[in-house]
Amino acid sequence: MVRSGSPTWGRPAPQVGVLVASPDRHAGQPFSRADTVGNGPWTTRHGAAVGAERTVSAMSGSVAERERNTAAGGTDLFTVGVEEEFLLVDPHTGAAVPAVDLVMDQVPAELRGQVQREFQTSQIEIGSPPGLELSSIRHSLGVLRAALADAAERAGVRVLAIGTGPVDGPVPPVVDKPRFDRMIERFRLLVPGPGNNGMHVHVGIPDPDTGVQVLNHVRPWLPILHAVTTNSPFAKGEDTGYASWRSVEWERWPSVAPSPFLASHEHYQRLIRQLIASGVMLDEGMLYWYARLSAKYPTVEIRIGDVCPSVDDAVLVAALVRALVATAMTDIAAGRAALRTDHHLLVAAHWRAAHDGLEGEGVDLTDGELRPTWELLEKLVDRVRPDLARHGDLDQVTDLLGGLRRHGSGAARQRAVFARTGRMVDVVEDLARQTRG
Repeated sequence: MVRSGSPTWGRPAPQVGVLVASPDRHAGQPFSRADTVGNGPWTTRHGAAVGAERTVSAMSGSVAERERNTAAGGTDLFTVGVEEEFLLVDPHTGAAVPAVDLVMDQVPAELRGQVQREFQTSQIEIGSPPGLELSSIRHSLGVLRAALADAAERAGVRVLAIGTGPVDGPVPPVVDKPRFDRMIERFRLLVPGPGNNGMHVHVGIPDPDTGVQVLNHVRPWLPILHAVTTNSPFAKGEDTGYASWRSVEWERWPSVAPSPFLASHEHYQRLIRQLIASGVMLDEGMLYWYARLSAKYPTVEIRIGDVCPSVDDAVLVAALVRALVATAMTDIAAGRAALRTDHHLLVAAHWRAAHDGLEGEGVDLTDGELRPTWELLEKLVDRVRPDLARHGDLDQVTDLLGGLRRHGSGAARQRAVFARTGRMVDVVEDLARQTRG
């Protein structure tokens, strides 16, 4: 859930291409405002966002690669940050359990600020600091996931990176917050379930008007990422026939949808006001579009996917999302128009992504034809390749794509385990292993 607040746009930036380190004093704030470059988490130069890199890991080879690309003419680099939601389950049955308070009590004190409760008491959320380096994102997610796994074990449960609960069981209560109480009162039977767990990728942008244009440019490509992240094929102990059952459950909410084609930031704000007035949303935090402007940070927030099973998967998606946003910025600067995809065809593409996942077919929104999803993913990678290289991410993304092709999507991995053993508890154990990393 995104908390309320107003982002700060457009700060003066340091020399682009110079990695700026800030003190490690904001472990509790995935997107801290204080004591970073330009007095905010993102600063701008020539319309791009540059983040203060946290000193959380040693520099990787991608630094040199990025600096070579910067020297060759690239100037604008973009910060990226990741939020992940997880499910807490009984290790013996796989059923969701209301254990968030027990687990929070076991999280090391120095990490508690980066871990928080979510909507239901069976869920827990982490957030990485924003950074330029994928290595810092990898390190942060790895540390936080391992800490959560240890805390969960001490509390007698397991933490799973899974879109929704794989087996049936008592519905865990909602976290005790007045806002959540209002949601229950208004939406009633939409609320129950074991927990709906996604991954949200934030990419820094210079201002909200540019952000709205970015939303228009990225929307035709998001069904491909939707397919990549599918990680919830089971519900109530059975194969649902969908690669992402979470998507089916999530789309019951009236404000869940692809973002519309937007004329301006004023149009975006007007739609929010109208949706709140209609009653389908309590507030801006309930704008559950697959891509939106963050209500709290100066970022575009891509929130299409199931939470990824492993750190490798999460890093891959974060890199692709950042490159997609950066490519959109390049197109905007060059005056290239966004593809105006028919809304119904876009909805169909997302349904197909949730149903087939990575291993099936998807809708190519450039012509409306069905194609193998891997072919569509290769098309996406080709489109964003220059920005992957400019950020120093190309080699790592190439390696991670190779691993994804070998091992399959999260949904495929779960199905493979169940096909071998026929035991849902083995699926849970395998997911717990992947979650820890």
